Parts: sequence; C-alpha cells; structure tokens
Amino acid sequence: MAQTSNDIKNGSVLNLDGQLWTVTKFQHVKPGKGPAFVRTTIKNVLSGKIVDRTFNAGMKMEFETVDNRTLQYSYEEGDSYVFMDMTTYDQVNIPKELVGDQSKYLIEGTDCIVSFHDDTALSVELPASVSLKITATEPGVQGNRSNAGTKPATVETGAEIQVPLFVGEGETVKVDTRDGSYLGRENN
Repeated sequence: MAQTSNDIKNGSVLNLDGQLWTVTKFQHVKPGKGPAFVRTTIKNVLSGKIVDRTFNAGMKMEFETVDNRTLQYSYEEGDSYVFMDMTTYDQVNIPKELVGDQSKYLIEGTDCIVSFHDDTALSVELPASVSLKITATEPGVQGNRSNAGTKPATVETGAEIQVPLFVGEGETVKVDTRDGSYLGRENN
C-alpha cells in the first residue's frame, strides 16, 4: 500500500533523499484557496538537526519502520557503550557519538529506549530523570550571594550540576536528563 503525506503522524519516520527524519510536529492545512498541504517539523535521526518542511497533500512518501527496544546500560567498552536486551540477554554495542552528552547521566542498570532501523542503532533515549549520588560539593553557606541559593555539585558520573545549598555530599538526588537540572532529593 502506497503511503502519502496524509498519513504523517508524530513519531513517523520518513526517508527523504536517503536520510531518515522523525516527525516531531505536524499540521494538516486546508487553506480557503489553493491545495491542501502538510506543515511539519522534522528531526534528522542521525545528526539531530531540526527543520521545518511542507509537503503537498497526497504526495507519495517513503515511510520507514523503526523498532524501539528497551535496553539496559551495562558498561563502557572502548569507543562504545554496551547495552543488554533484557528479554534475549543479547549485548548490543552502541557508539558513544549516538549517546552524546546524555552520557553524563548514564549509570549502570539504566533502562534506555534505543531506536533501530535494519538492525542499526539510530538513537538512544534516557529516562526523563535519573537518581545520582553526589560525590563532591562545598558546604552550603547562607549569606551574601548573587544566585538563588545554589552551589555546584559533582555526581557519581562526573557531571557537574547545580543543587540547593542544603544538599550535601553522599546524598542521592534526582536529575533531569534533558538539561541536567536538579529535581529533588531521593529518600535514602
């Protein structure tokens, strides 16, 4: 069955000029005059580049099937990270470039969503937040300060985040994996 631009939905993966693009936003537009069209925001699966594209309604398109699997991070090996499929116990090596800056929040045992196309890993998505232990931070001092009562802290992965003054070394905190912001303390 041929698919057209009318079949576009959020999460659809399109093959445009030999590159895979994920639809992040779409809108079917039927103007008063002229033909209908589909306005989209698409993200390049490999480079992460985001562009706006408009397609004529009914235009034939090549949709690709992407397999999303939940894999658990095991360890780092050379220039890749090793993940385990918890249903088959197969180990999958994912290149470090694919994980990118998210690696600052990657700890052993973290379940991630890995997207595959033809058995090639396309992207790795960490959970929205992770719990990390603080390994180093200065004691909080009240008084003259220009910021809103935060201080730098280093977590077990080596990443540096901003935490409130009352948070101390050895405590476990919840961190947003998208921007590295402090979300709260975990009850130990």
